[in-house]
Amino acid sequence: MTSTLPAAVLWDMDGTLVDTEPYWIRAEHEIVAAAGGVWDDELAHQLVGNDLMVSAEFIRAHSPIEDDPLTIVEELLRRVIAQVREHIPWRPGARELLSELHAAGVPCALVTMSWRSLAATVAEALPPGSMQVVIAGDDVTHGKPHPEPYLAACRALGVEPADCVALEDSPTGVRSATAAGVPTIGVPHVVPIPAIDGSVLVETLQGVRGPDLLRLTATVDARR
Repeated sequence: MTSTLPAAVLWDMDGTLVDTEPYWIRAEHEIVAAAGGVWDDELAHQLVGNDLMVSAEFIRAHSPIEDDPLTIVEELLRRVIAQVREHIPWRPGARELLSELHAAGVPCALVTMSWRSLAATVAEALPPGSMQVVIAGDDVTHGKPHPEPYLAACRALGVEPADCVALEDSPTGVRSATAAGVPTIGVPHVVPIPAIDGSVLVETLQGVRGPDLLRLTATVDARR
């Protein structure tokens, strides 16, 4: 009998599970201002979904900051983690869908370009066992849009990419998941997502149930 649920669901974190993109943008504004520069949202939006070291290099190139990229990343993380510890802003429908998948026995993975220190802070706020695997930005050699993060999550879960569904909010993340051969649902948030082969777009996860994931991706050809 064909299952009505995916073999696993692979979740992006920032902007998909939690609404932390404004936290990152605020942190970017703060560190650039502290160095005497000016940051704007147009620059910030170019970093959504990126590998953090890539973002740090971009910040160096577009501001007076002269710190090495690792120092920039660590300072951004420190500021974002502090905000998350005060309040975790869950995205609409995300926790409800995650809870339903957990109750149905569908394994889930967190696949994020945030580093493990932040990913662990968010994961710890979830009910135990909600995420079987966490793949963070500092766990991989190549960050999104490279397929490595999603391939690593599939290997860790012991599932085939084509049997899973990925949830993403950025073009960078969608390209990573689809390049790995994972049928992907894009949920645009801070930045728009163009039409990308292997993906489908929805406005929100609010009201999306477990069986809807395969229905939504039924027309997606994830084979590469």
